[in-house]
Amino acid sequence: MSGFRALRIHQERGATRAVIEELTLADLASGEVVIEARYSGVNYKDALAATGRGKILRRSPLVGGIDVAGVVAESRDPRFREGDGVLVSGCGLGEDHDGGFAERVRVPAAWVIPLPEGMSAFDAMAIGTAGFTAALAIERLEQNGQRPDHGPVVVTGATGGVGSFAIDLLGGLGYTVTALTGKPDAESYLRGLGAQALLDRHSLAMGERPLERALWGAAVDNVGGAVLAWLTRTVKPWGAIASIGMAGGVELHTSVMPFILRGVSLLGITSANCPMATRRRLWERLASDLRPMHLDAIVTQTIGLDGLPGVFENLLSRRHTGRTVVRIGGD
Repeated sequence: MSGFRALRIHQERGATRAVIEELTLADLASGEVVIEARYSGVNYKDALAATGRGKILRRSPLVGGIDVAGVVAESRDPRFREGDGVLVSGCGLGEDHDGGFAERVRVPAAWVIPLPEGMSAFDAMAIGTAGFTAALAIERLEQNGQRPDHGPVVVTGATGGVGSFAIDLLGGLGYTVTALTGKPDAESYLRGLGAQALLDRHSLAMGERPLERALWGAAVDNVGGAVLAWLTRTVKPWGAIASIGMAGGVELHTSVMPFILRGVSLLGITSANCPMATRRRLWERLASDLRPMHLDAIVTQTIGLDGLPGVFENLLSRRHTGRTVVRIGGD
């Protein structure tokens, strides 16, 4: 059986190491579909898993990478044939199932999504879980009644993958977007994605009252902690907050006032266990009405498997902007 390269994560005696290894299919978790990987992408969760700074892995050793796109190499499921373009995002990939940082990826057929028409494997991984999560947040806001005329939408953690896509996708739908960032030198990048105003997180006056001046029609929050608490106090009546990330803390200290006096909604966004019907619908939207307008700008780096360790460190230290795509195989 021929071998292939993969970034495999080992957790031993309290230490975590991620190394490129030569594996065979016998080393991988079970599944009906084998994918010849073309591209993957780097997400915050990937960095936490590969460095051991987050409790992401549920078994060890495990191939990292929560996303992959490529072509079907083998299939025991009649829905997929050799050569079909496909993608997998989330579903436990890179958490409890060997993931996408490998030249061969084996997964259950139930996780596999055909590449939407007009979307390449590179585009799919440029979008990846980050873009998918932003799309999920926007759809949840829409389902909650959000419309562009309700007022500006503030996006926190704006230079990250999810934040970048949220700005791009919201702008494409006609929303006025304000970017909240701790990187004032990223102004040209954020305005280029469609942000019409910027707030510096370091000089933000959050206040301490149960309700502050209502500023936002809605919010997409990638930070959590004190920033999310501030958002609950500053979203306009009947607005909503899509809560995605926790880079600023996992606790939420607020009151019931925004919810019972302004009717603010707090919407939890989780992409890993998203229902498959929703997952398929959103990937189709990402190839149509939610197609990113500035993908070339959001993808700030393309690397090979060997370049992953340095990217993980940059991502966790918040020195990274936009998305990193991992080239694994040929186009």
